[in-house]
Parts: sequence; structure tokens; C-alpha cells
Amino acid sequence: MKKKIYIASDHAGYDMKLKLTNHFSSLIDLGTNSNESVDYPDFAHKLTTEVLQNDGSLGILICGTGVGMSIAANRKDGIRAGLVSDAKIARLIRQHNDANVLVIPGRFMEDEVAKNCVKTFVDTEFEAGRHKKRIEKI
Repeated sequence: MKKKIYIASDHAGYDMKLKLTNHFSSLIDLGTNSNESVDYPDFAHKLTTEVLQNDGSLGILICGTGVGMSIAANRKDGIRAGLVSDAKIARLIRQHNDANVLVIPGRFMEDEVAKNCVKTFVDTEFEAGRHKKRIEKI
């Protein structure tokens, strides 16, 4: 992973975040740092701010279902966060939607699937072409 890749979670995504940060040593961990209850929007905003301030960087957000993090992240202009269920969708949100934040449902995804989603997301580039026009309409 050559790009800056930020990762953050709430308490429900903490265990998955630990597994991913242990597997991918280059991830920049923005918290949370325990299973103690926290507010997911705080971590979504922290991560999206970093992604927007560092050109070419990407983010990974994790909460229980992924829905809360997706909603919170997509409130910020310039963020295109996509909730995924497998690596194929992780590839397509980069290729077709130029997503800059991957959202993982920590309580509903197996560890190996999550690792494959992260690797695929980071390694995939935006195709532009016909997709660029659509992204510009957002």
C-alpha cells in the first residue's frame, strides 16, 4: 500500500479494525481504541477530514452494520463512501464511483472477506471515462 490509508471505527467495529491494522501495517489508525461505547459520527468526521486534506489518500470506516458510518461520511463534500459486502463490490466502487472511503460492516463480515475488500479497494483505480461524467453530477 503506497497511498496514505486511514482507518477508524466505532466500538462495534473495533475488533475488525484491530484485525485489519494487524494485517496491513501501513494503515494509519485514527481510533477508537477500545470496545467502550463511542459515537460513530465523531470517527467518521475525523477520518473524512484526513482523507480530504491529503490528496490521493483513502479511508476505511467500520461500524456494526456499516450504515451509520456510510451516512456520516457521505455528509461531507468530496467524500464518496461505499458500504461493501465483498471484494467485487470494493473493486466496483473504486472503478465506477471513484469511492475514496471503504465502509465495512464489522459485525457482518468475515475477517478474510474484509482483508480482501481492503486490498482490492486500495489496489483498484478509478476508470474515469463514462463514469467521470456521472461522478461530476453528484
